[in-house]
Amino acid sequence: MSPAAAGAGEKRRLEIEVAHVLNDCRASLAVHPRKLRELAALRSNPSAGGRFLPAFCTALTPLFDLAKRCPAADRVARFVAAFASASASASAAGDGGGDGFLEGFLRFLLAASAAAHRPARLRSCQIIAEIIIRLPDDAEVSDEIWDEVIDGMKTRAQDKIPGIRVYAVRALSRFASDGEDSDIVDLFLETLKNEQNIEVRKSIILSLPPSNATLETVIESTLDVSESVRRAAYCVLSTKFPLQSLSIKQRTSLLHRGLSDRSASVNGECLKMLKDEWLTKYCSGDVITLLRFLDVETYEAVGETVMGVLIKDGSVRVKDGQTIRQYITANTKDEAEKVSNIQLMDAEVALYWKIMCRHLQAEAQFKGSEAATTTGTEAAVYASEASDKNDLLDGVLPSTITDYVDLVKAHLSAGPNYHFASRQLLLLGEMLDFSDTMNRRVASSFLHELLTRPLEHEVDEDGNKLAIGDGVSLGGDREWAKAVAELAKRVHASAGLLLENASSLRSLQGKAIEPLELLQSLLLPAAKQNHVDVQRVALRCLCIFGLLERRPNAELVRQLRLSFINGPDFVSAMAGKALIDLVTWHGPHEIDQSIGIESSDVTIEKSQFTTVDISNMNDDDLNIGVLDILFSGFLKDDWEFTLEGDNHDNVTTILGEGFAKFLLLSENYAKLSADLHPVILARLVNLYFMEETKELERCVSSAFVPVMRAMWPGLYGNVGGSAHAVSKRRKYAVQAARFMVQMVQTPLFSTGTTEQASTSPESQSTKPDLSNDFDISEEGLAIRIAVEVANCPDKKTAAGKAYCLALCKIVVLLRFRQSEQKAMKCMRGLVNALAASAASDKDLLKELTQMASRLRSLDEHPEEELQQDEADGIFKKLGLDGGFRLETNSAVPPTPAPRSVRPAPSRRARRAPSSSDDSDIDGQEENLHATSVSRVAATPMMTGARSQRASKAAAMSKMSAKPTVASSDDESDDQSGVTVDEDPSDEESS
Repeated sequence: MSPAAAGAGEKRRLEIEVAHVLNDCRASLAVHPRKLRELAALRSNPSAGGRFLPAFCTALTPLFDLAKRCPAADRVARFVAAFASASASASAAGDGGGDGFLEGFLRFLLAASAAAHRPARLRSCQIIAEIIIRLPDDAEVSDEIWDEVIDGMKTRAQDKIPGIRVYAVRALSRFASDGEDSDIVDLFLETLKNEQNIEVRKSIILSLPPSNATLETVIESTLDVSESVRRAAYCVLSTKFPLQSLSIKQRTSLLHRGLSDRSASVNGECLKMLKDEWLTKYCSGDVITLLRFLDVETYEAVGETVMGVLIKDGSVRVKDGQTIRQYITANTKDEAEKVSNIQLMDAEVALYWKIMCRHLQAEAQFKGSEAATTTGTEAAVYASEASDKNDLLDGVLPSTITDYVDLVKAHLSAGPNYHFASRQLLLLGEMLDFSDTMNRRVASSFLHELLTRPLEHEVDEDGNKLAIGDGVSLGGDREWAKAVAELAKRVHASAGLLLENASSLRSLQGKAIEPLELLQSLLLPAAKQNHVDVQRVALRCLCIFGLLERRPNAELVRQLRLSFINGPDFVSAMAGKALIDLVTWHGPHEIDQSIGIESSDVTIEKSQFTTVDISNMNDDDLNIGVLDILFSGFLKDDWEFTLEGDNHDNVTTILGEGFAKFLLLSENYAKLSADLHPVILARLVNLYFMEETKELERCVSSAFVPVMRAMWPGLYGNVGGSAHAVSKRRKYAVQAARFMVQMVQTPLFSTGTTEQASTSPESQSTKPDLSNDFDISEEGLAIRIAVEVANCPDKKTAAGKAYCLALCKIVVLLRFRQSEQKAMKCMRGLVNALAASAASDKDLLKELTQMASRLRSLDEHPEEELQQDEADGIFKKLGLDGGFRLETNSAVPPTPAPRSVRPAPSRRARRAPSSSDDSDIDGQEENLHATSVSRVAATPMMTGARSQRASKAAAMSKMSAKPTVASSDDESDDQSGVTVDEDPSDEESS
């Protein structure tokens, strides 16, 4: 064999063996180490000579033809890159080196990277990037080949395929980090400005070296639209840029963006940078040192956020022995000596203790709430945790209010450099207890000193004193005024304890401050203060004061009205709440009379509220009733809605709750016109179902729902079910609301009046056959409800049953006048439908039975039935277009008894009911008991068969009747559990 043929055969053998190795590497990364040794043995075999590189490239060529990326091809590419990198290391160590495999292979890949075939460019750039990343630092590669690689990858960085650009950037990243080729960094920065692909931008950010030129670009990338790019930017900042290399502005901006980012992954990367790098690596775990790097005096919000996330993460906690009390080193009576013996806090330390104390208080409150809402062992665990948090907080805070005041005073006396620390310590007062009289006295005296401090000022060249800031805020810091207001609110929030714990104003007579002096000197002036929080607290105290009065004070009522009309939204909310409480306690007319608004017969009978535009009312325009003013609040559409905290209730919410209370307790207000009830209810219904106010959940749950529960107990309750069932209940709630509005619009007649009308001889002698006002009276409402029940399509569902039961409970409360004979007959024909829907409620069935008896007793011709065309005329007048097919007999029929176990005989035609049967039916109708009615809906029957069933029931009752006949009431009570078995023989005999 010739040498050429032998060489070709050897090359072919090498190609096959390399192909086998590459094919085995496609399946798993686990075989790569072993296959690397096999391929290295083939390369180092003397018989391979210079044939290994061509054979290797030939065997690898199919990889460049794959159009789509796949995991198997990526594993082969990584194996090839690992082999090439390992061969460079072997060459550097002298193990089979010097054959130029790496350089030859790189030239082969560079040629493929310039090919027109896209998969070839992509795969070659991928392998080049992997080789460069894996290549050891001691690899010996000529500068010439590196120049060729850099030039080729720069070209590919502008390729139209994003994936190729990604690999080109990765290949160039190592050369950019060396700092020798600034052109690469410039290329990255220029490409990043116009790059549209997310992965390419991410690769560029990760490839940028740390420098002043790249820092600003990386920081700007934290605002990228892609969360993966933003996360990469924080990763680069964390690993490549030391904390000291960033300015304070840059540090705070990065933390503000990262910790508030909408992406959880970006939040996590920013927290990792803050905790693992900045806190642990550069600050040795000391959070105070970290806060010093953030300049919390200038960037207070960022400092609070950092403290919050670190505490929540568990990276910061109170260490043993740490306490604010360590700054108070002596206890002496001399004021100057007290101040001199107090150790001053830096701004960072004061902020640390403020946030830490707030956290401990919030944790204690949360655990306490959990303990209150759970039971058993779980409640005991939560209670123990709450107790531990409270004990820790008590151990951290100053032991007495006097120590706290001395601590704040010492920092105030230390000058402007400690103003920030003074304000932080002032806010610690939110966690202190001022309910004790002595504590409140000390704190009040301190507040007085704060409010009467000399104005902060500077002296100009001419000797003139110029106020700093607004002249009130300490050092021109507006936050100082807010801190003082917060402390004042906390201290004087307990001022209401005096009024809350007083049984009457008489008990305050002879005290240090008389009730009238308390009102004139403190409460009314405070209600006119400019500060909103002071006004709110004062209005609350005015409300308590008014509740303690036997008669409402005129000035108090005027101030509450003016605050409701003219105050800011939060003040109007508190004033509205106070007015509603006073109206509930004293009554609306007493409140109006206190300011000279006298009620008259006209106002008592009024059917509408007098609405006014409270946005444009004058202070002197007070000749309007309190209920009219409050109701006008519904019409103001520019109330500010906020759901943050219980102290900032919405005005609409408060008004809804108040008027719902008036409606539920309307029987307590005899002078309040009943004609206003539908107006109130209509407003509540409108408020409840309006889409614009659906966010007012408290108004929904606290205002309208109690009214609905009072009238429709079956619709609102702790009833579970699917979303479909909930939707059904809501649909029926809407229908119930509509019928409820109808009901309150109908003037209800008292029971006494109705009975008088039905039994008076004069009324019986002058009764017309049919009056014209049944449609607007109780008769029309009763027929409307009965038809609604009869036509309800979902009587078998839970929601439908509850709806029908609620309507039936309303029907039995309504009264019929004897003058309305046709309406009465119509209702008699609808009783069966009501009874069928109320089968599950025995008490309600008993009431329906009594209603049927009452209707029959009022019927002048009970044996005459109402014709269907007459009934249709009544339905049409009532607006019931669908109408209903009346029963031929108005008696409430008993339920058929259980079937006998004996085989039924053959059916025979029944005879028509006799007149005696009819008379028996009439008697039975008047003496039906609750049990017979309670079984009416067991087996639904067609309307036409009802009279036959009634005849049969009457016959059975006659056959099984006892010798002694009791009254209807006794019978219904005694036989409430009796069931008469139905016998086929009885059917034949009937």
